Amino acid sequence: MLRWLTLALLWSATCRAAQMYGEGGGKHFSTSSDCEITGVRVAVGLLGLVKSIQVRCGVSWSAVFGTPGGTTQEFLLQPGEHIDLIYGSYRMFIRYLVIFTDQGHYATFGKEDGNTFTVFPSEQGKVLTGICGQHKPLGLSGLCFEWDYPPEEDWTTVRPTSQ
Repeated sequence: MLRWLTLALLWSATCRAAQMYGEGGGKHFSTSSDCEITGVRVAVGLLGLVKSIQVRCGVSWSAVFGTPGGTTQEFLLQPGEHIDLIYGSYRMFIRYLVIFTDQGHYATFGKEDGNTFTVFPSEQGKVLTGICGQHKPLGLSGLCFEWDYPPEEDWTTVRPTSQ
């Protein structure tokens, strides 16, 4: 019971301002919202439902959020590359995601079917820093996205200058 309450509080704190895309319902999940996302893994099942999602923060992968199964595809970003737009569709469950980066790359997961959505940050320069949502036994029932400015490069290291 305490674990569920903790997760519910984390969910509400993390996703309170983000809009949910999809019908929602089921168990809540949330990635870290202060992460520099460097990759995304998405699993799609035989029925065309997005089963799960996972993000890579720096060099470490998060937990897998959603339900087991499906065929997994991985989209790795280049150094300094960030996600700045997501297009998708849902019909009871998330069925399609296209992830675009600020360097013109993109990855497609699933098949477009149902209601479509396009999500991007409200301010220029912000990038995707977190994903939250809900899932049921068949797959992801809703997703929301968090946007913030990317972390600044660490300038504390003295770099040699050419003379």
